[in-house]
Amino acid sequence: MGSVKRSGLKIAACLAAGAAVLAPMVAEAASASSLYYERSLMAAAGARCNLFTPQIAAALEAGAQQARGASLRGGMAMNDVKAVRARAMAKASSVPCNAADLTTAAGRVRTAFDAWTRLTKMTFPGEHAPWYADRSTYRSTQWRLSQTGRAGTVVSTFGIAGDLDRNALLGVAGFAGQQPYAARLVMRDEARAPLPWLGTPATRPLPPRSASRVILAEGKAAAETGLLTRPATAGVAFRFPARAAEALATLDPRERFAVEYLFAGDRVVTATFEVGDFAAGRAFLAGAARR
Repeated sequence: MGSVKRSGLKIAACLAAGAAVLAPMVAEAASASSLYYERSLMAAAGARCNLFTPQIAAALEAGAQQARGASLRGGMAMNDVKAVRARAMAKASSVPCNAADLTTAAGRVRTAFDAWTRLTKMTFPGEHAPWYADRSTYRSTQWRLSQTGRAGTVVSTFGIAGDLDRNALLGVAGFAGQQPYAARLVMRDEARAPLPWLGTPATRPLPPRSASRVILAEGKAAAETGLLTRPATAGVAFRFPARAAEALATLDPRERFAVEYLFAGDRVVTATFEVGDFAAGRAFLAGAARR
């Protein structure tokens, strides 16, 4: 599983490693589980003791989520990853806020992640498809965190979109002719299937219906121009509830999920996506939401 023990809180050097380019550096880390423990510990201690600005806190949580993903991709069991997080939370809750080691580590975290907080765009690589994050300020609705897939012959995009005032979890596709009347998000149900549904790297299957949870879109509208992928000039956007994003963030990054577009006549067109570092991308956006 990899060691997660350290003497006291002398962990700042590992926390700092790769802060400006988290994705490639975490993948190369000798022990991603140790990074996950350390970053989770400091994120939790920071929240309890008010050690960091919202931007630094978001950067640290994004780094923790990337380390979680790297641990799982490296073969660590999901239950062991959850145990690492639990130990980090327990340690963070027991450390005095005025502890000298914590103060020193917090200072080094601020230095390490300061430049990272000023990034506006970041790519979170996956096995085949990346998540693109953009926390720039736009007046019109644009993708904040997105991944593209295929719904039959049509490009479909899924992710978080927003403008100055609001964000929403959307599935968008530019179908010609007949339009879907509804959409549903399909992913592994952790209550029914506690272990990740992986298959092989070449053939990552969707979980069977018996092991899946289905979340219906709660709204439908014409897709705004900034959400369409060329050559589409028109399309439909389905809005999913916030709880769907929370559910996706807990899955293994190697898993697949789907958006199913429903048409009259019982026709279903499916777009498949990778979970990837969705959770890290959401944390990256959180830093912009409070800027």
